[in-house]
Amino acid sequence: MAMQANEIEALIRAAIPDAAVEITDLAGDGDHYAARVTSETFRGMSRLAQQRAVYAALGERMGGVLHALQLTTAVPN
Repeated sequence: MAMQANEIEALIRAAIPDAAVEITDLAGDGDHYAARVTSETFRGMSRLAQQRAVYAALGERMGGVLHALQLTTAVPN
């Protein structure tokens, strides 16, 4: 069963409370999403560490109920 965009957002916000999260369903199938996650928590972290933090928030759902996630992370300006 596919994940809903609001589920993805809730999981990320639970792990990274100050995150601004934008989710886009790329294919309309609930399996392929793009996410832009902006958080002050990311300041001083490498891009790889930022992305790992987001993937950790999603846990085992990645590659399972969430097939693909195009991820962009950023620090607020």
